[in-house]
Amino acid sequence: MTVHLEPKSPTCLWCGRELAQQKGRGRRRKYCSATCKQRAYEQRNNISGTPIPQDAVIMRPEKADDLRDNLYALRCAAEDIATASREGADPDEINELCDELVTMATKIERLR
Repeated sequence: MTVHLEPKSPTCLWCGRELAQQKGRGRRRKYCSATCKQRAYEQRNNISGTPIPQDAVIMRPEKADDLRDNLYALRCAAEDIATASREGADPDEINELCDELVTMATKIERLR
């Protein structure tokens, strides 16, 4: 089974959305919008003077719970693929499970 990974496009450092392809010269964009740029600035200023590292990800407890739940579901999906493979499942079924796993992982990648 061959998995083809597409080259990763740059994403917004705040929200994780894919950035529009930039043409020409100049500094590459870091944020998709002025709003994201402002939110990142506010977070940097809110943590300045505290022991929290600049690159720390700060999230609400509900978001952390959602992330934990999604990671559990992702692990279960990976276990389903392993079980299906061990039991000699049809390649089409394994491909479907793999597609579902990739979709779940892509969703989880976007933390914000």
